[in-house]
Amino acid sequence: MKYTKYIATAAGLLGIGAIVVACSPAEPVLESGYFWATPETQAMQDDDFSNPAFMWVDIGEEQWSTEDGEAGKSCESCHGDAADMAGVSTGYPKFNEADGKLRAIQHQINNCRTEQMKAKAWKWESDNMLGMAAYVKNQSKGMPVNVAIDGEAAPFFEKGKEFYFQRRGGMDMACKHCHVDYPGTKIRANILTNGMPNGFPTYRLKWQKIGSLHRRFRGCNKNIRATPYKQGSEEYTNLELYITHRAKGMAVESPSVRN
Repeated sequence: MKYTKYIATAAGLLGIGAIVVACSPAEPVLESGYFWATPETQAMQDDDFSNPAFMWVDIGEEQWSTEDGEAGKSCESCHGDAADMAGVSTGYPKFNEADGKLRAIQHQINNCRTEQMKAKAWKWESDNMLGMAAYVKNQSKGMPVNVAIDGEAAPFFEKGKEFYFQRRGGMDMACKHCHVDYPGTKIRANILTNGMPNGFPTYRLKWQKIGSLHRRFRGCNKNIRATPYKQGSEEYTNLELYITHRAKGMAVESPSVRN
């Protein structure tokens, strides 16, 4: 009789557990910014001839084979055909053993320029940098994002995650308050998204030009009345790693078009 009671109690608890699991909210499905864009914006992105970001892709294509610097080299001198770069950008940001730092694709481009080409570094938001970043990333279009967050990259990932959930600024808000809690909600003239980075550099209609992910970070910080960091800063590069991992498996869309 005693054992029968225990068995009945256990069965009851298991039943309650099954109900709780069944009623628990499912993991949110993360969507690319493309999902939240208007049909007109989607159509603009889908057609390379209509996508205004391709004006910068053309700049990158031209720069790829242009020799520059004291070494008299171009990107093509070391990397060959740009098509061979397919898949490369899907792993950025990534840890670099040479300097022990986390590098976004822009950091790597400038490292190639200063170390291999002996040329001047490009400014983060310059047409040449945006064009080259868009051109290189476009070689991986349609391929899944897949950054490493283990090993040497782990501390940078944790710092990026901490930044994402940390409240800041006069509005005392964190990244998650918009991109985790309220995607799909309209704020002013825009719809909040999951904040995925798979389309950057992106042509933003508000900007009327292409821009980097770090420029978008700065805009978000200003919107919540927080002091922004510089493009290329450790803080923003760590944050880029974290949100790029959130987009793991999502297809590269660079260069995208956003509202």
